[in-house]
Amino acid sequence: MFNRFNLASSQLYDEKAFYVAFVRDVRKAHERVIIESPFITLRRFDTLYPLIRSSIRRGVRVVINTRHPESHDGAMRQQALSSIATLQSIGVEVLYTSNLHRKLAMIDNEVLWEGSLNILSQSDSCEMMRRTRSKDVVRQMIRFTKLSRWYN
Repeated sequence: MFNRFNLASSQLYDEKAFYVAFVRDVRKAHERVIIESPFITLRRFDTLYPLIRSSIRRGVRVVINTRHPESHDGAMRQQALSSIATLQSIGVEVLYTSNLHRKLAMIDNEVLWEGSLNILSQSDSCEMMRRTRSKDVVRQMIRFTKLSRWYN
């Protein structure tokens, strides 16, 4: 299924190098940023919120797909509720998917990030993310995840 796509334009990143490259990609976004992250913690949210707010102010559509806060317990629930309220107050579209475990981001029609790293909650775990620059691969992921409604 995936053999027809050239992944020669992909590169792997660990949890340290990922955020540097991801921030660079989001700063260059012109149209949209879609992030799928099952969990949201205040620690990570606080580091990414200025970037997200700046993107919104530039007219970039930001969509975040996550688990509903009610699916979390205790502190995780409160952190997700607080972060989501802040995101929605600046115009971020927040979607909820039950049992979401995918971790990915799509930037414009150009870049797909996918791997094991929860973009909005990663803290001290060992993770990996693959960055692929390919319009075909981004379109394929949009179809696969059924996010085309938020991508048009």
